[in-house]
Amino acid sequence: MPNSNIVKGTVKWFNETKGFGFIQQESGPDVFAHFSEIASSGFKTLMEGQQVAFSVVQGQKGPNAVNITGL
Repeated sequence: MPNSNIVKGTVKWFNETKGFGFIQQESGPDVFAHFSEIASSGFKTLMEGQQVAFSVVQGQKGPNAVNITGL
């Protein structure tokens, strides 16, 4: 993966049943978040309002968050 900038944001919503949601960037458009990109062990989920750091890559339907970590 190319050297990506780490950005911060807040989880807008996350559906743990479906395994995806959206993160609001501090400056920029909302980005899609998939459970497979959460960098943690065990059950991978995000909580609404949680502060996170991540990199943004362009996906087929818009920006995607990758390597998501909690702050």
